[in-house]
Order: sequence, then C-alpha cells, then structure tokens
Amino acid sequence: MVLLAAAVCTKAGKAIVSRQFVEMTRTRIEGLLAAFPKLMNTGKQHTFVETESVRYVYQPMEKLYMVLITTKNSNILEDLETLRLFSRVIPEYCRALEENEISEHCFDLIFAFDEIVALGYRENVNLAQIRTFTEMDSHEEKVFRAVRETQEREAKAEMRRKAKELQQARRDAERQGKKAPGFGGFGSSAVSGGSTAAMITETIIETDKPKVAPAPARPSGPSKALKLGAKGKEVDNFVDKLKSEGETIMSSNMGKRTSEATKVHAPPVNMESVHMKIEEKITLTCGRDGGLQNMELHGMIMLRISDDKFGRIRLHVENEDKKGVQLQTHPNVDKKLFTAESLIGLKNPEKSFPVNSDVGVLKWRLQTTEESFIPLTINCWPSESGSGCDVNIEYELQEDNLELNDVVITIPLPSGVGAPVIGEIDGEYRHDSRRNTLEWCLPVIDAKNKSGSLEFSIAGQPNDFFPVQVSFISKKNYCNIQVTKVTQVDGNSPVRFSTETTFLVDKYEIL
Repeated sequence: MVLLAAAVCTKAGKAIVSRQFVEMTRTRIEGLLAAFPKLMNTGKQHTFVETESVRYVYQPMEKLYMVLITTKNSNILEDLETLRLFSRVIPEYCRALEENEISEHCFDLIFAFDEIVALGYRENVNLAQIRTFTEMDSHEEKVFRAVRETQEREAKAEMRRKAKELQQARRDAERQGKKAPGFGGFGSSAVSGGSTAAMITETIIETDKPKVAPAPARPSGPSKALKLGAKGKEVDNFVDKLKSEGETIMSSNMGKRTSEATKVHAPPVNMESVHMKIEEKITLTCGRDGGLQNMELHGMIMLRISDDKFGRIRLHVENEDKKGVQLQTHPNVDKKLFTAESLIGLKNPEKSFPVNSDVGVLKWRLQTTEESFIPLTINCWPSESGSGCDVNIEYELQEDNLELNDVVITIPLPSGVGAPVIGEIDGEYRHDSRRNTLEWCLPVIDAKNKSGSLEFSIAGQPNDFFPVQVSFISKKNYCNIQVTKVTQVDGNSPVRFSTETTFLVDKYEIL
C-alpha cells in the first residue's frame, strides 16, 4: 500500500485539511481533490473511484468527505481499513463534522494523521495509541512542576516569617533603648522598623524571582528615597543568619535534582550531513534483599539526513550483543538485507530517506530477570542501633565497558529527625531537608572506579530508607549495537557520518 495523501474536503471538492505523505505540490493535490466529485457516479454507492493514475478511497461524513488518494496498485482492503481509522480519528478532535470545526483543529488532525501513516505506509497503531502519542502527557513533568511550585511557596513563606521575626527583634531593641541588631548600611539611620522589615521582605522575595531583563534605569537627580547600595551584602548577612539557625539554604546554581538527572543530555557533537542518534532507556526494579524483579531496556537508532544527495544510503550495523536482545526494523527497511548482511536500506533502493527529519530505522528491546545483566548493583544495609540506624550503602559496576556520568543515588530519610551524620563516603552528598532525602553524587563510575560506599547514621527504622532511586547518563550504550560504516547505494562509496550515543534511566529503583 502506498498512500499519497489523506484529506478532508467538501462535496464540491474544496480541501479543508490535507496531509501529503510523498512529495506533491499544492497545485496537484488541489487539482486531484477538485476532480474527485466529478468522478463519482450519482445514484451508485461505492467506496472508491479510479482514474488513470490514482485511486480515490472515500467515506461520506455528513456534508464532507474523508478521502485517501493512493496508487492504483495498492491493496484496496488495506486502504479501506486505513480509511476507517482515519474516519474514527476525526470525531476525537472535532465536536461537529463541519468545515469551520475541521479548520479550527486542522493541526491536531495532521498530527494524528502522521501517527497513522509514515512515508506512505500504514503504521500498526490503534485509536488509543494515537491519542496517547499526540497528547504527549508526561507525569514526571507534572510532578516536577508541582514540587517546584510547592518549594517556592514554602521558601517565600519562610522568608516572610524570618522577616517578621527580625522586625519584632528590632522593635524590642528600640523599646529597650538598645542598638538594633545587624541592619545598618541601608543609607539612613532614621529608617523606621516597619520600613526596614518591608525592605527586607521585598529583597528576599525579589531574589526568588528569575530576572528576565534588567530594570530600566531611573532618571538621575537628588532623591530622599531608600538607597539599596548594600542590598547584596545585607542579603548575604541574612542568609548567614539563617544558616547559623540551622536552615538549609539552596542556591540557584546548585546541582541538579534526582528527578532532573535523567534529563541531562550529552554535549553536542559535530553533526555531519548523515547523523545517527543511538538512544537507550532502562527501567529496572530490584529487591532490597537481592534479586532482579524486572529489567526492561528499549533502544533505537534515529537517522537524520541534512543533504538530499545522501538520501540513498545504507547503514552497516555491528551487533556485538550477547544478551539476547530483540531487533526490529522499520517497515520500509529491507528486512532480508538486514538479516543477511546487517545492512539497513530501504526496500526500494531507488527511493531516498526523508531529508531534515529524524527517522527511526532500527529499534531493540531487552527484558530479563537475570541478575548478571544489572549494569549497576546497589546494596543498602540499614541496621538498628541504640540511637537509631546505621546505614551502609554500596555500589558496584558490573558492566566494565560502561562509563556512567552524573550518577545520583537518592536515599529517603525519616522526617523530622534532622540531618544524617556522615561517616565514610566516596564522592559527595546533598541533604534535602524539605524532601527528606540524601543524594549521593558521583561524577563518574567506570572500570577504574567501579565500586564505592557510603556510611551514615540517623534516627529511624530500616524500612525508612527504601525505595532507593538511581539516575545516570552514559555516552556508551548498553547493548553494544553500533553503526560502523555508511555507504552509497550506487557505487558502494563511503559517506562521512556522525554518531551521538546516549544511555539514560527511565526508572531505577531498589524496593
């Protein structure tokens, strides 16, 4: 089946929305759709009509038509099945089958059409999958935004409370005739307590807000207003005072959270006209007493061609995986050629890969419960003591060929018991008193630094320190599948290419 275009048009042949899946000018598609109503025989019920060059497969929808334009040698049964799916998609986005409603949601329909057909061939998707793909709903993003907003509100409330305490302390000092503590240098010794507290509150809240652009300069001239020349110094003094009272102060350039660690990307590479992105994501769940409950890894090779003279190429794939990974090629890729010679090329060698768009040409999947396949093992040993718990946690890299960067191991802590007492540690740590977590941060884990440990003590029970979560990023993929060479279809001459490899964590937990 080769689908040329999908369109919604009026009974007069006027195109409302049209999506072409092959190279086709606007004049040609408008001409084809304008000729469509004239080809239908009145009084006869058909689902298709043919011309010398194309076939129209259509379905009436009240005052409109859902039309698929295909080649004459396409499979009519597959065309009808695809037409039914297109017809079911439209009511999902449009409340009424009317011209203005279709026009209003035209981009939603085009995105949905792209999920059904790729490069002229039907994708194996259903209506529920199309809805999921087009929504692009991210639960992690919602959680991250909610946590960030909560932290901002709590920080602002805490700053206001501290400002009120300092205002009250100044008033008490003035009543007793003593010097007000620690707030000179605002430019005037006669500033009232209320004004000082208001200025402190304003300064604190303003430092919370991200500054998009500098404030416009005020006109020069004499002024009796408060002078803020010592603002930075006063804020620093205030922050030091909060730290002395036991508050944990987080700076804006602090290291990334665990929830953000998986969003760190490798540095940009020099992209050639033929560029490949190899990406793998792992989901892993282990038990605290050992044993792999589930490990699932998904990988994909995305091809991007920026020069149309390199459209007709073949990728030489080297697969050194010995873990039993399952490979699957794109429907337009010659599967026999890949099986026999590990070459990725189109079924029709005369056709070209799309230009300036990312195309997934090969994907793989690995699912296992074999413990030896765990890339990074984590052992957490909490033991009760007289004053609480002594926790010993260690890691070990089992895949020596991997190099893990920006590793963050997050251990939950009991609430309301204060900060943990750190004994021995390889690497660095961060204590988040608001989220009650201890983050063990390791910049690199590789064959030279394949194991390490952390010991700390804190009040609590052994169950308080689970689940342990891990995040990292790697420039080497887990399944050892690489593109070693790219050649032209004609002449088999080599082509320069670039590769970007990323191995990320989707979910990595020890329960």
